[in-house]
Amino acid sequence: MQAGFPMGAASASLAAMTHDYIDSYYSRTLADDIRRPPLEGDVEADVCIIGGGMAGLATALGLAERGVTNVVVLEGRQVGFGASGRNGGFVSAGYSLRPAAIAKKVGLENAKALLGLTQEAMDVIRRRVAQYGMPCGPLVHGKLSISWFDRPKEQKDNIAFMNENFGTKLEFWPRARVRDLYLSKRYFDAIHNPDSFHFHSLNFTRGTAAAAEGLGVRIFEDSPATRLDLDGDTKRVQTARGTVKAKQVVVCTSGYLHWMLPRLRFSILPIGTYVMLTEPLGERLKTAIRADHAVSDTRFAPDYYRALPDSRILWGGRISMATNPADLDRLMLGDMLKVYPQLAGTKVEVAWPGTMGYTTHKMPLIGELKPGVWVNTCYGGHGMCATTAGGETVAKAIAQGDESWKLFRPFGLTFAGGPLAGLARTLGTHAPVPLIDGVTAAVALAEALVRIA
Repeated sequence: MQAGFPMGAASASLAAMTHDYIDSYYSRTLADDIRRPPLEGDVEADVCIIGGGMAGLATALGLAERGVTNVVVLEGRQVGFGASGRNGGFVSAGYSLRPAAIAKKVGLENAKALLGLTQEAMDVIRRRVAQYGMPCGPLVHGKLSISWFDRPKEQKDNIAFMNENFGTKLEFWPRARVRDLYLSKRYFDAIHNPDSFHFHSLNFTRGTAAAAEGLGVRIFEDSPATRLDLDGDTKRVQTARGTVKAKQVVVCTSGYLHWMLPRLRFSILPIGTYVMLTEPLGERLKTAIRADHAVSDTRFAPDYYRALPDSRILWGGRISMATNPADLDRLMLGDMLKVYPQLAGTKVEVAWPGTMGYTTHKMPLIGELKPGVWVNTCYGGHGMCATTAGGETVAKAIAQGDESWKLFRPFGLTFAGGPLAGLARTLGTHAPVPLIDGVTAAVALAEALVRIA
């Protein structure tokens, strides 16, 4: 299989850096300006990871911590170029698919095991931030999921289900308590998760890269894969100026995957989401927001935001097929003013888009495509914790023969549309296909295309 498209993640710029990171709050506040060289010539590795976002870097660090240090990461731009370095910075256990829906699909015990991987990952993230001195803090604990609708029983039932079955410590916040801190007539009751936190996601991603390099992992930037040969015991991943020969390959490219693995590409729906940064608001901030929690709401396409220590607001939201819309600052400011009209007149310092990889079942793609070829991708807007869970899962499988990855088999390749995504939205339901069953995947894709026609 071959293609000439970059795979990975990237953006536009700190003055001290060359040209790659997109202009954002995160790129303006980087903790370092390290630039990694591209791959030159041929190298050999036990594992080659394609994609230097959080999924790929978590896999690399997970392998290195288990003694597998002969690892090469190929990144098409700079580490954390894509969604890993552009998001809201929220870190919570779980996946895009709600636990109740997971339990309905795979049963409660398997749902507990799947959510448990992300609960363990929360501890892994905290440990790594401390152990490797990652400059992504402070870790500000507490996340609120606020309802736009007056449905307290629904919130309380959800809390009871989660606390009883998954050992969470969720709390119900009544409307009065919510509106004491978040002064919006849009808001009703909320669910508070004290275990969640927020931080500087790009500095965390770059810190993960540095930690992996400190254990012997080699990371090459500006090195998009251009050709794959995944047959045989030795796999070959070719870039413009070099080749990696490896025993195992892990694909971690999410919404930035192009055409080297077509059946995987057709399973990924690239979705745009957007974030803005306001000017410092000073005392005006307290007319709207009086706490530093991570906040989202319960709608299908929620707002998500947090107040920063310098009184600016980092505000995200919207999901769209458009990955780089016009007038983004105006759109995002309008969304904020729907919630907090008292902040009218606020200026936007910068706004930026990001591309997420979604699946039709809203779970990540984690598993073995064929012997020695792994996939760890598509976290669908819920990735800062779950990518670490996925990285640990794949790392344990490669380094130790662990079979936790099989928990994800019910959430395999489904037709998401790829370049036909607009048409794919008309398909209705999509039957999941196990990752290891290539023939079935091809048949399902063909059937989907026939239904479109």
